[in-house]
Amino acid sequence: MVELTVLLENTKPEGSTLECEHGLSLLVETPTTKFIFDCGQSEMTWRNAARLGLDLSTVDFVVLSHSHYDHSGGYRSMPVKPEILYTGQNFWLEKFSSTDDGYKYRGAGFTRNDLDSWGVRQIICNDRLDVADGIYLIGKFKRKYPFETIPKKFVRGADKAPDPFDDEICLAIRGRDGLTVIAGCSHVGILNIVSTVHGRLNYPVVGVIGGIHLSSAGSARIDATLNELKSLGVKRLELCHCSGRSDVATGSKIFIED
Repeated sequence: MVELTVLLENTKPEGSTLECEHGLSLLVETPTTKFIFDCGQSEMTWRNAARLGLDLSTVDFVVLSHSHYDHSGGYRSMPVKPEILYTGQNFWLEKFSSTDDGYKYRGAGFTRNDLDSWGVRQIICNDRLDVADGIYLIGKFKRKYPFETIPKKFVRGADKAPDPFDDEICLAIRGRDGLTVIAGCSHVGILNIVSTVHGRLNYPVVGVIGGIHLSSAGSARIDATLNELKSLGVKRLELCHCSGRSDVATGSKIFIED
């Protein structure tokens, strides 16, 4: 059994003493390992973990799905950092979003030199990394679905070039019936992610958990996405953060049967 605890998400249950803000962080516990997938944007993530009575000192590693502030910014304030940090390629290219007033920094808020000072080793996932039994990281997603476009406001680097989000990675967990994909934001498109995961691992994808970045999408793209996910064999959606709908809130627990 794999257990996921939502340490931080945009929402929380009414009356909860937990905190919430725009961002995502999950604690993943398997029979053989325990790790963090994304860290939210601030120390709020770790305050929630304390309120939930979770001991993060035994976490084996951290995965950052991409370097946007709302997924990676909280890493800096993590009280005890494990030795290993998994990221995608080009993680250190600074991210921005264009606004009417210019460009707003949207990056992680820490550098490669910070990792060195913290004694943390970065491991880069290019296309596939097996991090534990039945636990995979996948990157370099194939762009199969042309309607899954990235908003032009997202740019990166000193020249403010359009951001292709080639730093984005996802988690895939093998369960009883197939794979469950855990996505941070799905900037490259959840269909591109699901189809790539299926192709790389040769297992059916039956579930999607996390953010799929459809909060500002039109009804045509949402309908096309949901219909295609069904065609691809996805039976379970546990969506949150930037998805446009939310089944999951801060403090929720999600289980994947092995």
